[in-house]
Amino acid sequence: MKNYLKGLIKEMIPVLLGVLLALWINNWNENRKDRKYINNFYLSLKKEFRDTDEEITKKLPYQKVLLDTLEVYKNDETISLLEVVEKANGVNGPNIKLNYWKALSNSKIELLEYNRLSILADIEKGNELLKYKTNKLLDFVYSNLTETGKKEKMMLRIMIIELITTQKEIQKEIRKILNE
Repeated sequence: MKNYLKGLIKEMIPVLLGVLLALWINNWNENRKDRKYINNFYLSLKKEFRDTDEEITKKLPYQKVLLDTLEVYKNDETISLLEVVEKANGVNGPNIKLNYWKALSNSKIELLEYNRLSILADIEKGNELLKYKTNKLLDFVYSNLTETGKKEKMMLRIMIIELITTQKEIQKEIRKILNE
């Protein structure tokens, strides 16, 4: 009986070592695939964020023109909000791209480090706030198109400044990712 147990143990040890080695190799391979996935994700995300950073930078001068135009015509009660917006070539806002972030957040979010995850969540939150402010601004403009008063022009000015501030905050967070 003692020899039987010794023989059984001698046969089990290589099988057990083989199973453990296979598990280790499988874990190593899964970790390698996850690292490759995250590296590819960051390359794509950074490309998307570079485009978004450029878009925000490109749109800011147009928004500043609208602010300057509002300043010029704030006391002129013969010029309506519609005319001010037309003179400034419209209300121009950036398109914040978050496609790769949304894809990852729906699949392998657990692979991200907390600090990166936090920055990406802040960018997404900022984008939602930007959409909200943009909608409010457009609602205000559409409901006051024919208004010529200083009060409406100042309100529009405040809303545009708020929009610009939110865009710059998003851009600051985007640049944290780009500078990693």
